[in-house]
Amino acid sequence: MTSFRELAPAKINLTLEVAGRRDDGFHEIRSLVAFARAGDVVTLEPGAARALTVSGPFADKLSGPNILSRALELLASTEAGLPTGSVHLEKNLPVAAGIGGGSADAGALLRVLRRASGEAGNAVDWHRFALTLGADVPVCLESRALWMTGVGEQLADIPDGFPVLHTVLVNPLADVPADKTARVFRALAAPRLAAHYGAPPAPRFADRDGLLAFMRVCGNGLAPAAEAVVPEIGAVLAALTSLPQIEYAALSGAGPTCFGVFPSAEAAAAAEAALAAAWPTWWVAASDIG
Repeated sequence: MTSFRELAPAKINLTLEVAGRRDDGFHEIRSLVAFARAGDVVTLEPGAARALTVSGPFADKLSGPNILSRALELLASTEAGLPTGSVHLEKNLPVAAGIGGGSADAGALLRVLRRASGEAGNAVDWHRFALTLGADVPVCLESRALWMTGVGEQLADIPDGFPVLHTVLVNPLADVPADKTARVFRALAAPRLAAHYGAPPAPRFADRDGLLAFMRVCGNGLAPAAEAVVPEIGAVLAALTSLPQIEYAALSGAGPTCFGVFPSAEAAAAAEAALAAAWPTWWVAASDIG
């Protein structure tokens, strides 16, 4: 039987603002999200016994229940007639890195299941199912530049399209606490959401310069709290901002992965080489984002 293979690209929060803490305890966010060319790879063998195998440079960093196993079990129990099977994950992205690794893997698995399902997949509310797996999974299911609000479930297209950014992704591979994201939000101590808050519409960019200007203004509101939890983030941002031709550097999500924007793919490749030489224990990857 034919196998199905899907890239699970890294999710990059180009901006991330926390509007406040909701009555349900979750945080209302607004974030411009795009996806890198770097990523994990998910392969489905339909019809095989339901199982999950993992390989790749970060396979040994995975521990505890895996979101892919959970997705297979939930789908098998709730949606009749859809194929499941054996899933292999090639884990190329750092774990707990602020780039949606597990959510990206789940989004890729749902896409391969949708492809393998044929017409039967048309009856499935994939967005709803993605949300049951996690707040970031719906945007990772789409795997394209989008404006994300609510807790992450409200997605809007970017009017007039989205320019490609040439970037370098950097993770210090520091020891990260298992509850890193929860710690970051506790350190943030966001105020209660305003009673009459309304999410702003998706931003519009006239060109690449307009996109960079928007990113500089909005930034990542989690950055100070994230650096308090993982101090190595400061060293990564300092290394990025010291590079020739750097246009912008920031943290993605709750970190510790950061990204730097460069004017060309050649400049990003040169930055990747310089960082890898200077910081050989870091994970460094040049990648277009779009």
